[in-house]
Amino acid sequence: MSLVVPLSAPAAGRGWLPLQVALFCVLWSLAFAVAKVALQDCPPLLLLMVRFLIAGFVMLGLAAWQKGETALSRRDIASLVVIGIANNAMYLGLGYIGLRTVSAGLGTLVISTNPVLTAVLAAMLLGERLTWQKIVGLVLGVGGVGFIVAHRLSSGASGDSATGLIFTVGALLSIVAGTILYKWLAPQGGLLIGNAVQNISGGLVLIPFAFSFESIGEIVPSWRLLAALGYLTVPGSIVGYLLWQHLLRVMGATRASAWHFLMPPLGVLFGWLLLGEHVALADILGIIPVALGIYLVTRPVGARTDIKPLASA
Repeated sequence: MSLVVPLSAPAAGRGWLPLQVALFCVLWSLAFAVAKVALQDCPPLLLLMVRFLIAGFVMLGLAAWQKGETALSRRDIASLVVIGIANNAMYLGLGYIGLRTVSAGLGTLVISTNPVLTAVLAAMLLGERLTWQKIVGLVLGVGGVGFIVAHRLSSGASGDSATGLIFTVGALLSIVAGTILYKWLAPQGGLLIGNAVQNISGGLVLIPFAFSFESIGEIVPSWRLLAALGYLTVPGSIVGYLLWQHLLRVMGATRASAWHFLMPPLGVLFGWLLLGEHVALADILGIIPVALGIYLVTRPVGARTDIKPLASA
């Protein structure tokens, strides 16, 4: 999910804000466990291709009903296509391939650190200010993830593989790149049409890869697969994204991003509940610095703690 410049916060609906935040956190973190369920019956790229195309055309139809929603310039369309390839096709494509040999809990944990890495790269590439607080958050986040990964790979109890972890890290880099591109290109347009273009472009890009490396014969039709695809498409690709954009407008980017620190423990919890994934004491201990690191990176600070960017583009 990409950050955009927030609008002024409307007064209406603030009473529902805690519930909206909780719903977003559940939708986002539960998606990893649901995706792993779906992958038991369908190859990852075919699954994502169908998910993106269905979600994209549904939102395109909804956008057509709203006046001015579909007004996009050629630059906006091109920008959204590039962002969609990074944020959808590459991010989830690599992430789903990784999920085949990585637990949903570890996948959520790694991807949840994207605000930390984004803050650092935004300072290096976009000239945004980097604070000592963010640097401490970066160290805690990376250290916590490294601790958990090292323990899981050495123990072998969770079934996580180094190959799956490489794909998952690739997914992390893709979503961070997509966020940086969104902030750099700054495409205009409505939320529905913007998300529709990103999903459709992601789905179309995956078509040649899906049919080259996977087979429709690998799909096992089941109610489990249908239910998982329905969840990933509607609550995941449509409701979750629009709810995130709403939170950005109401709370602002910094406050909204701070709630990402809840994702690692929720991801581990849902992996345990839905898939029976092994949770060790080391996982719980490692989640603490990760969550704290994400919170520090996204927590607003005073101007006195700011330092100059480490590098600029």
